[in-house]
Amino acid sequence: MGETIEIRAGDGSTARIALRGAEPVSWQVEGRNYLWSGDPEHWNRHAPWLFPVVGASSGGSVQVGGRSYPMAQHGFARDLPFSVMAQTEDAVTLCLTDSEATQAHYPFPFRLTIEARLSARTLAFTIQVENPGEAALPYALGFHPAFPWPFAEGERRAGGGYAVLFEEAERPFVPEVGAGGLLLRSERALPLEGGRLDLDPELFTEALVFLNAKSRAMRFVAPNGRAIALRMEDFSHLAVWTKPTAPFLSLEAWTGHADWAGFTGELVERDSQRLLAPGETARHGIALAIEG
Repeated sequence: MGETIEIRAGDGSTARIALRGAEPVSWQVEGRNYLWSGDPEHWNRHAPWLFPVVGASSGGSVQVGGRSYPMAQHGFARDLPFSVMAQTEDAVTLCLTDSEATQAHYPFPFRLTIEARLSARTLAFTIQVENPGEAALPYALGFHPAFPWPFAEGERRAGGGYAVLFEEAERPFVPEVGAGGLLLRSERALPLEGGRLDLDPELFTEALVFLNAKSRAMRFVAPNGRAIALRMEDFSHLAVWTKPTAPFLSLEAWTGHADWAGFTGELVERDSQRLLAPGETARHGIALAIEG
């Protein structure tokens, strides 16, 4: 985990943010930690930020100007140290800029800034992507938090009373995921009724990816009505993921997504990759809240 910074709210809530990846690793509300523990037996992360790509890249690399650059799944930001730009009792701002290490994978100047701010029952993030360069910056941004399942009463099983509630009715079909995490053009059906997905661990042979989702919020709801809500600003795609035997559930917000199987184009041509003009700054927002 490495070095972390703790922030506190007036109601006694706390959060700890790791300098590595600017990743929140703990979020305590009323004495309960609502973030996944990072147990390496199941998944050794908590809530990573994904940048400059989301998901897998075809062939494990991206193409820029006819040259191939190695690119790990979900990019590199989650594994790099951020610098502290500002800190108060209830907030911290962290920053990652390009370096010789990032240029070997992503030959662009950039500045990624993440502010975490804690208030009563809410952990909110403001994310800025800046392009200080002279060419368009192709980027994708994602947030991949996981939460204990169960986090209140009920059980982690089919019929255990847990559900994901989407703000809007979503299509009950998601793309299948192929070898290496690439998306396929074929789809699988889900037991999604309007905006409600009753949870069953056996659903998760792969991530459930809702491309171009209508919802700007989704809620992980326990049978007693308590919920962990994820609200987002300027994210196009949503995902829900776990492993069949892992005691957590991840709710994800993405601006981009994995390559389609067979894609061979340049990074700027990647489906859903954002292009940021020279000198411009893009702003995105995420808020986690405990309800009920």
